[in-house]
Amino acid sequence: MTTARDIMKPGAQWITRGDSVATAATAMADLGVGSIVVADDDERMCGIITDRDIVVKCVALGLSPDMTTAAELCESTPRWVSADADVEDVLDQMESHRVKRMPVIDNKRLVGMISEADLARHLDDNQLGEFVTAIYGRP
Repeated sequence: MTTARDIMKPGAQWITRGDSVATAATAMADLGVGSIVVADDDERMCGIITDRDIVVKCVALGLSPDMTTAAELCESTPRWVSADADVEDVLDQMESHRVKRMPVIDNKRLVGMISEADLARHLDDNQLGEFVTAIYGRP
């Protein structure tokens, strides 16, 4: 059985709700990723910020990335999967919620992130096709 741990990119990091969008952008650039988890003071996930969020919800609206907080860009508590979840469960979660990135949790700690690129490297053509159709193929 292939698990989330098998396909995730390990070492995912997070920023706090009070960190600026500029801090989020710098962290993503340093890590070479397109998203970062946002956590509250108790280290619980409260959102994910993507590079697209920064452009569309901050820069395009004329907001200052230095003055806008990560919390202001978060819309809802993100979905997540257990590190031991079967890859089919991961796909079901990502497809049903139409998300392109999925945090992976082990013992209540963020241990990795699964992205579209991770799926492309680890899924067969049928699984990947189903995912792409679910995410991009319906309104």
